[in-house]
Amino acid sequence: MAMKNGVKAVGWVGLGLIGGIALSLGISAAAQRDGRLALPVEELRQFADVYGAIKAHYVEPVEDKKLITEAISGMLSGLDPHSAYLDAEAFKELQVGTQGEFGGLGIEVGLEDGFVKVVSPIEDTPAARAGVRAGDLIIKIDDKATKGMSLQEAVKLMRGKPKTSINLTLSRKVEPLPIVVTIVRDIIRVQSVRSKWLEPGYAYIRITQFQEHTVSSTVSHFNKLLQQAEADPKKPVKGLVLDLRNDPGGLLHAAVGISAAFLPDNVTVVTTDGRQPDAKRSFSAKPSDYLRGGSDPLTGLNPKAKTLPMVVIVNGGSASASEIVAGALQDHKRAVVLGTQTFGKGSVQTILPLTSSTAIKLTTARYYTPSGRSIQAKGIRPDFWVEESESGAVTEQFRVREADLNRHLEDKRQANAGTNRQASKDSEGEGKSTGQAADKTGQAKESASAEPARPASKPIEFGSKDDFQLAQALNHLKGQPVATSAVPPGLD
Repeated sequence: MAMKNGVKAVGWVGLGLIGGIALSLGISAAAQRDGRLALPVEELRQFADVYGAIKAHYVEPVEDKKLITEAISGMLSGLDPHSAYLDAEAFKELQVGTQGEFGGLGIEVGLEDGFVKVVSPIEDTPAARAGVRAGDLIIKIDDKATKGMSLQEAVKLMRGKPKTSINLTLSRKVEPLPIVVTIVRDIIRVQSVRSKWLEPGYAYIRITQFQEHTVSSTVSHFNKLLQQAEADPKKPVKGLVLDLRNDPGGLLHAAVGISAAFLPDNVTVVTTDGRQPDAKRSFSAKPSDYLRGGSDPLTGLNPKAKTLPMVVIVNGGSASASEIVAGALQDHKRAVVLGTQTFGKGSVQTILPLTSSTAIKLTTARYYTPSGRSIQAKGIRPDFWVEESESGAVTEQFRVREADLNRHLEDKRQANAGTNRQASKDSEGEGKSTGQAADKTGQAKESASAEPARPASKPIEFGSKDDFQLAQALNHLKGQPVATSAVPPGLD
């Protein structure tokens, strides 16, 4: 299912969240338990030999700290796309990112075939406003080609002081010519929750990231909408649209809290399964599973949140925490899910501090929906498959997904069972789709090197009057026909 030269690592420009979930900041006891295993003497001797050869013969002197740091980084990045070494700068920015403010362009990036690839732009940031889209290949940063450039090098080039500009040359699979965008760097302040009335009786809440204050913000937005409705009894509330498109994820307890806002008390939201006992968990719609100190924001939530008809909109940029929420509401039949297949990031990353300023981000478990479905490398399949445009243009097959990432984890439970014929069929289809996408990637890169660049087209604004998926969500809430799209080959 994975491309041989697929996306090899993921990071933020102005590092925020990596579409993953930090379960805790201190489970080093588990790591220490495994650390008592016998050390591989021969392999360590080989490592020492290589280390000595570099120190003695490399063309330029190399500091010990650099060699050790790069060795740690390589050891982690070789495991899966989401495990990583966090140096002092990355660790600090990860912590700041969960609070919803960090510096940079506002895009999540990875590596594919030696090029820097946009995984997802953050809504209402310089990159998003400039027209950068998920799936774009960044082939040049200012005048520097990115072919063969490490992700860390690319991120450092794209970071910079606020109000300074940068030019990105993009290759887009659905466009024959490369695109040049000029972006002015800024401090990224992500407002994780937005809301409005779509029309009388139908409310809209959009969550762009799952941060520390996302649950309390959602409660405030929902209550405010209901208060406005109650002021006019002639316009009763009939439905709610929860928009999770292009939401790359965030904090686990925020996802559990958002799910708890709309689900019955104490029902299962998500389960995790890993090697250590503390990685085998079940998280439910109860305060002890979503609170991290302080008072419970859901005690003041208008009770209509539990009963109001709902539609959840997702797409290929909906990952991790977004998939937990969509999967829980879908499994409990609390909401209909509409849109396209989600990203499929169903693995748990735990932050393990090494020093006061550095840490490792290690994959420690997999996520499962309440019914036991694996999210990993599959994602959430919508109840209504609706593309982003009325023409039904199949844009989602060009998105990078977890299944496309090099060294992505498979569903261990299903692999062990080995009896799910439908899964085998899906796997074959996904392989074909990946091949098609890889061919088109090659075509795009070939044309990018030979043709002049042109400006980027404006992406669809979520929540606007031109939002086709949102219009179909409203149709469903009103009991009207939904204009579904054909499922792309390899995703059916």
